[in-house]
Amino acid sequence: MRRNHLTAAAVICLVLIVYATLAKLAGRPALMGHAEAYWVVVIERFSAYGLLGFLLSFLLPGRVKLACAFVIAVAVGLEVLQAVTPDRDPRFIDVLQKAAGGTVGVLLAQTILAFLPRPPS
Repeated sequence: MRRNHLTAAAVICLVLIVYATLAKLAGRPALMGHAEAYWVVVIERFSAYGLLGFLLSFLLPGRVKLACAFVIAVAVGLEVLQAVTPDRDPRFIDVLQKAAGGTVGVLLAQTILAFLPRPPS
C-alpha cells in the first residue's frame, strides 16, 4: 500500500513539474505573483526537483544512479521541450539548478533510508 502512495505522489509531482515547465508563461503557477524575484524562482525549481528526487529515491531504494539519472533526464528533456514552446526560453543554468535539486533530494532520501531499520526477510 505504501508503494502505491509513493508512486502516486511521484507521478503527481512529475505532472506538476511538466505543467509548470511547459505551460504558457501567463498560465504558469507562481508562489509570489508573476513579478517574483530570481531567487524565489531558483528555490521553486530546486525544491520541485528535490521533491521528485526524494520520492523516486524511496521508490528505488539503493539505486542512487538510476534515480539521479531519471531526475537529470527529466530536467534536460523538459528544458529541450521548452525550446519548441513559443514564449519559454530554455537556459543551461536552469538545467543545472533542477539537476542539483533532484540530486540533493535523492541523496537526502538515501541518507534517511540508510538509517531506517530493514524489514525482516
